[in-house]
Amino acid sequence: MAAMELRDIEIFLTLAEELHFGRTAQRLRVTPARVSQAIKKQERRVGAPLFDRSPHHVALTPIGQQLHADLKTAYQLIRNGIDTAAATARGPAGTLSLGTFVNHREKIAPVIDLFRQRYPQCELRMREITFNDPFGPLRTGHVDIALLWLPVREPDLTVGAVVYTEPLVLAVASTHPLAVRDTAEIEDLAGLTVPVTENPVPDYWTEAHTPRTTPTGQPIHRGQIVATLEEALTAIAGGEIAALVGQHAITSHPRPGITYVPISDTHTLQYAPIWQTATESPLIRAFEQTAQDATRRP
Repeated sequence: MAAMELRDIEIFLTLAEELHFGRTAQRLRVTPARVSQAIKKQERRVGAPLFDRSPHHVALTPIGQQLHADLKTAYQLIRNGIDTAAATARGPAGTLSLGTFVNHREKIAPVIDLFRQRYPQCELRMREITFNDPFGPLRTGHVDIALLWLPVREPDLTVGAVVYTEPLVLAVASTHPLAVRDTAEIEDLAGLTVPVTENPVPDYWTEAHTPRTTPTGQPIHRGQIVATLEEALTAIAGGEIAALVGQHAITSHPRPGITYVPISDTHTLQYAPIWQTATESPLIRAFEQTAQDATRRP
């Protein structure tokens, strides 16, 4: 159906509702002459009058009533199809809540920028999550998608592709003997006390971050319970514990009394988008694809 014919049908349907040439023209932002021309064209095609006209009265003829009934549903289907295609072309819309650890905002800035560039009609809300409860915000709906270190082996959660890696460094009190070292090794954690989370989280997940033993099998002691990175840093500065933390803490959380020592045997974490399988949406998939694309950029 040509665009002009679709417009003529729209004029016919609107006039059938308004029963007034002037109001129809005003509603469709055309001239009364354009309305009259479109109706005459339809009547020539049908071969019979569609409206009874008089200076003070406009009414559908029986044939006009039949045509109106037939065209109204078909026209709405056409409009719905066009609207659906346009929405698909624009991409998914809505609100997406993204959970990240507080010291990762700078790391994922290219992902955020690209997503907002691609989907300006979407509202992206940034929310902080903690290592104390990594999966809870997903399961309660507080966040739609979260960037977490791997592995994640939860039957109700879907794991996306790795989007970035982060080296870990050893955070110790500046008075600790390891603080004067240029580098440390995982073996140096033997005999040290590291924090444990306030809430129970899967052992496999925390051990990917901080193993229970060194490579030679020496124990790495678990000690003070902490709920946030802030609590951990306070305890580290006081000399109570040491901790492996993400490298970005060096710039995001510089603290008097804390020294960050690089790990020479390259203990790194892989991060990926995680979401509830049951709540997967086009918007979540759009973010996951954008994260992959941003990662591949130079």
